[in-house]
Amino acid sequence: MLRLPHSLAAPADATMSPTRLSAVFLIFIAAHASGGVKAVAGVMPTAASTQGSPATPADEVDRIFAESTRDTPGCAVGLSRDEATVLLRGYGRASLEHDVPLTPDSVFEAGSVSKQFTAAAVLLLERDGLLRLDDAVHRHIPELPRSDPPITIRQMLQHTSGLRDWGVLAGIAGWPRTTRVHSHRHVLDIVARQTVTNFAAGTRWSYTNTGYNLAAILVARVSGQSFAAFTRTRLFEPLGMTRTSWRDDHRTVVQGRAVAHQASDGGFKTAMPFEDAHDNGGLLTTVGDLLIWARHLQRASVDKDSSWLLTLQQPISFSGQRGAGYGLGLELGARRGLRQVDHSGSTAGYQAHLATYPEQRIAVAVLCNVRSANPTLLAYAAADIFLASRAKLLSGPQELIRPSADALDALAGLYRSTQNGRAVRVARDGDALVVDGRGRLLAQSSMQFVTQYGQAWSFDGFGGLRVSDHVAEESFSRVLQASPTEAELLALTGRYVNPEVETELTVRMVGPTLVIDRRPDSRFELRPLYADAFNAGSLGTVVFRRGAGGEVTSMSIVDSRVWNLRFERHRAGQLQ
Repeated sequence: MLRLPHSLAAPADATMSPTRLSAVFLIFIAAHASGGVKAVAGVMPTAASTQGSPATPADEVDRIFAESTRDTPGCAVGLSRDEATVLLRGYGRASLEHDVPLTPDSVFEAGSVSKQFTAAAVLLLERDGLLRLDDAVHRHIPELPRSDPPITIRQMLQHTSGLRDWGVLAGIAGWPRTTRVHSHRHVLDIVARQTVTNFAAGTRWSYTNTGYNLAAILVARVSGQSFAAFTRTRLFEPLGMTRTSWRDDHRTVVQGRAVAHQASDGGFKTAMPFEDAHDNGGLLTTVGDLLIWARHLQRASVDKDSSWLLTLQQPISFSGQRGAGYGLGLELGARRGLRQVDHSGSTAGYQAHLATYPEQRIAVAVLCNVRSANPTLLAYAAADIFLASRAKLLSGPQELIRPSADALDALAGLYRSTQNGRAVRVARDGDALVVDGRGRLLAQSSMQFVTQYGQAWSFDGFGGLRVSDHVAEESFSRVLQASPTEAELLALTGRYVNPEVETELTVRMVGPTLVIDRRPDSRFELRPLYADAFNAGSLGTVVFRRGAGGEVTSMSIVDSRVWNLRFERHRAGQLQ
């Protein structure tokens, strides 16, 4: 399953030369931030740049991060070249409440950048001879339901297991991530109740946090010590990552921790991850420590002591497809003609990105404590300043043509995923196509488009659409927008139950509108998509299922990480 929302998180701009990138990215960030945040917080330009002296690479990085005041949250950035850290910077405030500045030593959460460390811990146990990546997970965690074929540890780490994402399931049940102190016990309890997976193991790719939380449970059981203790003694301390640990108890006092924020009512409020489930995320670290790790990843091909890390960087294969652009907790791709190994991360108000360019021996880490930041684009812009001296950068996706309004209108419409039924809406906005009102598509031809991140959108002119990136692809077909009558909406009302998430949902009419009520006080308005399908906002796409006689028998909630969570209709009735 493609991560369409992430890939379409921002408008796309034509790529410019490295010397002009700072202006482009500052303009982008200013346009994308919400709640009055003009840009990622920074410092004023350096003396050299203000006096007209030739700008150094550090000056250029300062300009990328230095567009807003000191009174907002911000980011830390670190760059490594060859075997040395060449730049460490902090911009903005670590805590608005206590007026503490961010520094390169500030501790952030790294979100899903954490996954590569969890995968590395599993590899260490394989080196110890205590498990194999191709072991069935059930062998080590027998509480999990059996599946045919069995799910392996390798598939769990590659996102080819088919396991539903536990966080999405918890959210559907009324406890979204960070609203409850979820622990690994909660994760295992949720996963153990699942009777269905998204797909048979090894046949598709769908990003899921579940496999990595289960991997942490597995490491603890096999090693005989907590996951935090194992990684501290086997990974962090040997590598010299002295400021790195895990958020395994959210109440722990962490010296130098930056507080996460999000925009709110023209200002900010805190947005901390109050949960104890970790290893899918929850890595507490600094940009300096991430660069230490990045250098070991880069040494893997030439240093015997680091060669075991090559396994993290081996492309996955599934359903006969080889060379897919994901390893174990790492994305494997190319940008501007250069091989890139990277991963982004997001938890509550924390945002992160770590990218390495192995052939150029350059790495960049960006950690932010404000939800509106885009560390991926910031990392790319900062890296390009240093890469420019090592290689001729090829241009990124650029708009080669401008299709006519009629041509764009012909492609606009509602598209349904053939994998699970979720919908995306493509619309014309001036002289461009946008998806779900957010991401702009750059035209490469009248039928071929790309996003700023290189994701390809290919229309066939007959109502078909294929969306692909370096990991997987997803097919869509155009469907008609539905306009159900009040009588047709009333026929969908009733009570729907799913034991896998221990939740009952009530579908009822409130005036002319169909809604879903969930205890104790949640209500989701159902906005029609195609026939029997509705947009339920944060709940996802809702699809009503019918029996042979045409009567409604169940309702499915569809999400990019939970493909078909079916609620059986227990009682029909015109509920109002």
